[in-house]
Amino acid sequence: MKSTFTLILFLSFSLGFAQDKRPQKMEIVEVSCGQCQFGMQAKGCDLAVRIKGKSYFVDGTKIDEHGDAHAKDGFCSAVRKAEVIGEIKDNRFVVSYFNLLPIQE
Repeated sequence: MKSTFTLILFLSFSLGFAQDKRPQKMEIVEVSCGQCQFGMQAKGCDLAVRIKGKSYFVDGTKIDEHGDAHAKDGFCSAVRKAEVIGEIKDNRFVVSYFNLLPIQE
């Protein structure tokens, strides 16, 4: 009985590690203020990404960590591009890497 329990526990533990261990790929997405530019509902100004036409608020970095959001080229005034790595969880984008790209003229 003890060996069966140990085997089940080992297999469950192993399968947990085997699931979704592939590296997340980097994507270039639109980023901006969710409320000011993407029309999302919330109080204040919050960073959001738009992926395949759908907008998600971001967890893992904040709008003010990337310059003045209300400047001419800030997130409340412009839609920018960024390289990101992350995943959508509970209808939010959880970022593990975020690199704001320069504005293309």
